[in-house]
Amino acid sequence: MGFHTFDPARADQLEDPTRYAYLSVDELLALFDPTADDAVADLGSGTGFYTDDVAAAAGTVYAVDVQPEMHELYREKGLPENVVPVTATVESLPVDEPLDAVVSTMTFHEFATPAAMDAVVDALAPGGRVALADWTRTGSGDAGPPLAERYAAADAVELCEAAGLTVHRAEDRRETFVLEGTL
Repeated sequence: MGFHTFDPARADQLEDPTRYAYLSVDELLALFDPTADDAVADLGSGTGFYTDDVAAAAGTVYAVDVQPEMHELYREKGLPENVVPVTATVESLPVDEPLDAVVSTMTFHEFATPAAMDAVVDALAPGGRVALADWTRTGSGDAGPPLAERYAAADAVELCEAAGLTVHRAEDRRETFVLEGTL
């Protein structure tokens, strides 16, 4: 798979509201049902497009991105008070508290490895929730990364279950897949 990162020079595309056609706010939040006390990590947060939606429903949100340029752009846009930028890979997830949930919106294909999923499990509190939404390999490829860099829902299930997560729902859709699970 590709394991590329999104080019910060094209970061304005990450703020395009037409992205909600592939994953709405309600759909994202329903995957893990956050509460105002939850500590949540958004893996591959970029400029915070979906992070802002999570922050409005959760307690502390760790905006995890491997690119410091994305955090700079997010700060320029305006960080919600409860968002903490974290520059790190998923494999080295440096959070100080057990997480109630981990979410990834359209970035699973950038970090999907057994080591990354083991790090997610290590960071979660008992009963912690996982919400993944990404471009599916079964899609047309008209939007998002090339098909060769994508995973299907079944691939995500395999990685999650191998790490010790229980998957409650996983489905390929027209262009994306969604997965919800717990530790």
